[in-house]
Amino acid sequence: MPSQHPEEIGYGHVVESYVTRRYGGLPRYLVLNGGRFLGPRWWHTTRFTRHVIADAAAINDEELEALLGYEWRSRLTAGWLIGVDRRERFRARIGDLLLASEVCYSGGAYCFALARFGTHADAEILTTYLDRYLPRTDLHYDQPAALGALLRLDALLGTRHADRFTEPDGLWDEWVKGVGRLGYPSYTPAEQRRRTDLHCEFANGWTRQ
Repeated sequence: MPSQHPEEIGYGHVVESYVTRRYGGLPRYLVLNGGRFLGPRWWHTTRFTRHVIADAAAINDEELEALLGYEWRSRLTAGWLIGVDRRERFRARIGDLLLASEVCYSGGAYCFALARFGTHADAEILTTYLDRYLPRTDLHYDQPAALGALLRLDALLGTRHADRFTEPDGLWDEWVKGVGRLGYPSYTPAEQRRRTDLHCEFANGWTRQ
């Protein structure tokens, strides 16, 4: 999927409007990626979340497509806005982007959106991703975010898709060992589920639902 600057398709405003707007000296994409908004001591949380709610509702589909067609900062931000507003019509698009794993960081935002949608179709996308990328013990991509999202969906839907990944000495354990040899820290499924829950429950508050 080739990258295209939004300016080339008449949407040059979207990066400044939605991606790089600053809060406490930090651009929005960096705050979203780092989770600073979850910290109770960050002074800008109220203004940040109010703006995210407003932008998630106001951005149109063409603007979202312009962001999804660009680089990781734009794709990450688009994924969050799609998830906050629960725009399920983007399910297939972000599913394709997640499976392609072309750029860094944005995959976590796609997993957040799928967790927010909360359907069996979203669980299938996450399962397909884990089937493809957990055997790749040489790659540290978005496996933790995908597992966390799938565990949340299993709990919501009453399914057990994640069981075969998390069984002792299964694909998850083997992946953790593999990336551990590359210097990455270990992860537990419970930690990943908790991280997804924090994002989604906070977003539930943002959208006043």
